[in-house]
Amino acid sequence: MGGTWRAVGLSFLFLVFSGLFACVCSQSEGDDSSAKVFDDNFQIMWAQDHFRTSENGQVWHLVLDQNSGSGFKSKYKYRFGWFSMKLKLVPGDSAGVVTAYYMSSDTNMNRDELDFEFLGNRSGEPYALQTNIYAKGVGEREQRHILWFDPTTQFHTYSILWNSRQIVFFVDQVPVRVHRHTEATSDVFPKEQGMYMFSSIWNADNWATRGGLEKTNWTAAPFVSSYKKFHGLGCKWEDNSTTLLPCANNNRASASHWWNEAVAWTLTKKQREYYRWVNSKYLIYDYCHDQSRYSIKPVECSVAPWD
Repeated sequence: MGGTWRAVGLSFLFLVFSGLFACVCSQSEGDDSSAKVFDDNFQIMWAQDHFRTSENGQVWHLVLDQNSGSGFKSKYKYRFGWFSMKLKLVPGDSAGVVTAYYMSSDTNMNRDELDFEFLGNRSGEPYALQTNIYAKGVGEREQRHILWFDPTTQFHTYSILWNSRQIVFFVDQVPVRVHRHTEATSDVFPKEQGMYMFSSIWNADNWATRGGLEKTNWTAAPFVSSYKKFHGLGCKWEDNSTTLLPCANNNRASASHWWNEAVAWTLTKKQREYYRWVNSKYLIYDYCHDQSRYSIKPVECSVAPWD
């Protein structure tokens, strides 16, 4: 029976990693029963009065005004997994407003972190998506893409695949960024600490839009970002654990831990096509090519996104 379920799980994984993310997303879109209720997974970090939820608890809203923003974090840490959330961003004049959705070890100077940051803009101008990666407290690995759709009119899915071989940031079914674990990048690949899931909204008009030239228009407040359908298929992690949990161990991963199976260690052919497309058309900044910051390229910049 164990072999049968392993085969079933691997078959599902091949479907997912064959470019069928759209099918998976559309299936979950119509099935609220499989979504995680907020209180089961998250807790408010600050400004409870700036957090709202729908009557059925399936849609959550973070609010920013001149008094405060708000944020939430997961109740558990994870080490490796597939983490997905649907977001609808602040509409209209959102310059200066940042909505963040990220994973972090929350360990101060030594933190690991994987960031989605959505940078607001003036009405009619496109949103910028900034991704960043921290390893052992060192970040400054920013990439920025212009989103190729309006992220304020409907929900879109933003996901992180994190396993022992790669970290991939997805927008819907499109992999926008890959950070690989190789011998050369071992010291700059987050792998040893568990991470919480976070999201927050705040005023960042000192840098977020055109380098801080565009300030927040408070007459357009309150600014509201919306969330639903969190799916955390990951390995729950205890910081004081002295034993590597089976779901975070390459040699003991099972079909139910498909995120750390061999077929999740690299992009599929279709995903590579998506990756080339999005980075040829919508990438507007890459720290790897910023010689004013790095006269010598960081080591990870010389590693291809796949073999």
